[in-house]
Amino acid sequence: MGDPRGIGPEVVQKALRQPIAADIKIVGSSEWGGNSLTDAQAGKQAASGIETAAGMALRGEVDAIVTGPVHKLALHAAGYRYPGVTEFLAHVASDVPVAMMLATGRLRVVLVTTHFSLRDAIGMVTTERVVQAGRIAREALQQWCSIAEPRLAVCAINPHAGEGGLFGDEDDRILQPAADELGAAGPLPADTVFVRALRGEFDAVLAPYHDVGMTAVKVSGFGAGVNVTLGLPFIRTSPDHGTAFDIAGKGIADAGSMRAALELAVQLTAARREAAV
Repeated sequence: MGDPRGIGPEVVQKALRQPIAADIKIVGSSEWGGNSLTDAQAGKQAASGIETAAGMALRGEVDAIVTGPVHKLALHAAGYRYPGVTEFLAHVASDVPVAMMLATGRLRVVLVTTHFSLRDAIGMVTTERVVQAGRIAREALQQWCSIAEPRLAVCAINPHAGEGGLFGDEDDRILQPAADELGAAGPLPADTVFVRALRGEFDAVLAPYHDVGMTAVKVSGFGAGVNVTLGLPFIRTSPDHGTAFDIAGKGIADAGSMRAALELAVQLTAARREAAV
């Protein structure tokens, strides 16, 4: 359900008003928690729900999990010091390498780095990290989306992909070797690569840092985007929005992204079963 003080309980209830081709098990309270809980208490409830759901998936009791929005400060206050749920789940699953993919319509964006300051994120982008994200993305697209030869593109870090070093050498020095090793296009400037992906030229774009990828997804399909964790031994999706404390409990939250996350989890489960036959 996510943070009990946020819109998670509301969007889950709304998203399940229409039938869905799955047996749904709800983990956590479906009632809004209001402001009575401290950050640590709310973070503990959210984390406990995630651990319970992940445990069910690891034991084979469920095929996929869909997680509601959490408040990262609350998770930290409760002692769960991970950049986000993606890294939290990677740890629960024995520290497997994972990647975060955001999807809306035909646009798929895989983040090379996630919830870090921009200054730290740029320093964390290495050739090896980009290659790892690309390999995880390729395998997931093959297994879950039935794309035999996924077409990947690498989004540049600097304006104009560095303009031959005029605006920074990271694209030539770090991203170009990664693109070459993956057989991916790029690095391509951020102001064009996502447009090309939307037009069907690429199956997924590797984005070097959080906001360049998330902005493309949310501008393209705000309210319908889905977050998918790649690399886990089970399927995990979530809506692409946060806790929205400012509107929690008012009954006005849009459940479109949560519904999309549920439907994609069902689709990916079916695709995985078909691939296993």
